[in-house]
Amino acid sequence: MGSAAAVDKGPLVLTFALALAALAQPAAESPRYAEHARLAARALLIAMAAAGERLVAVGDRGVIVFSDDRGASWRQADSVPTQALLSGVCFLDARRGVAVGHDEVAITTADGGRTWQRTHYAPQAQRPLLDVWCGSGGQVIAVGAYSTYLTSADGGASWQTASFRPAPPAAAAAQPAEDDARSDYHLNRIVSAGAARLYIAAEAGHLYRSDDGGRTWMTLASPYAGSFFDVLPLGAQVVLAFGLRGNLYRSEDAGASWRRLDTHTLEMLDGGARLADDAVAIVGLAGVVLVSRDGGRTFTLQQQADRAGLAAALGAGELRLAVASENGARLLALAAPAAAGGSAR
Repeated sequence: MGSAAAVDKGPLVLTFALALAALAQPAAESPRYAEHARLAARALLIAMAAAGERLVAVGDRGVIVFSDDRGASWRQADSVPTQALLSGVCFLDARRGVAVGHDEVAITTADGGRTWQRTHYAPQAQRPLLDVWCGSGGQVIAVGAYSTYLTSADGGASWQTASFRPAPPAAAAAQPAEDDARSDYHLNRIVSAGAARLYIAAEAGHLYRSDDGGRTWMTLASPYAGSFFDVLPLGAQVVLAFGLRGNLYRSEDAGASWRRLDTHTLEMLDGGARLADDAVAIVGLAGVVLVSRDGGRTFTLQQQADRAGLAAALGAGELRLAVASENGARLLALAAPAAAGGSAR
């Protein structure tokens, strides 16, 4: 009888243990929403994207603002389920978009950036997402610290973690003088140069290219051992890469070789945009704006008087640039360069 009692208690003990284990598990954390502020458009903003004719900028403490008049005025999003720093944003079309940031958070919108839903959140990973790319057919890729690489096939509604293992460069001697065994470099920016070609700008002089929509990657021969913060494709083969200490490079063979361009600054460069009439603008810290009128072959420095740090830019009409900055979202008026390759300091 004692034996039978012991056997009978087994399922009860197991059930009780499972119940205790369930109680010990933290409940799914409810998101903390971004606070509404009258001066939200003046908060620290890191990234900007176009949603059709609308401009959307994201930044500190989950702040998202949008403009329907090409940057002349801005309105804060109605509902954003995060207070993390948002560092990347992209749109699949005029209504569907994705933003990513610290705490490995990803949020999506279906109404052009007015309201958002959280679809991924992993603060315990301690790997902030730094940028996101939106492709066709719902394809999205988010990249971040320590080679974090997430993919989505449904516009950011669900996510899969993938291993980022690019092939080495064709010429091993072209590798930066780094520990080649490392595979956890921060992936700072991901951009497209057409339907299938993508580029990633990364830390420690690393640049990567994919020719199949992100399924496989190759390491490009890098011209510089310092970190790159953006890549700006200008055509099928022409691409600019830039980053620390005013370093700006141009390739005319899709990253196989590079030529350094004069920038007349040592400030960090971290955002760029293509403009009308073959013009290009690149922005950076200390109010740096570099403008090219010859397709990115030469640049003129147009340093802003307030020297506020600029993080991202989009064209907003002739001689106007919408920027995300440490002072929020605003419009900059561009002046024509004094001379090709000259400096308007």
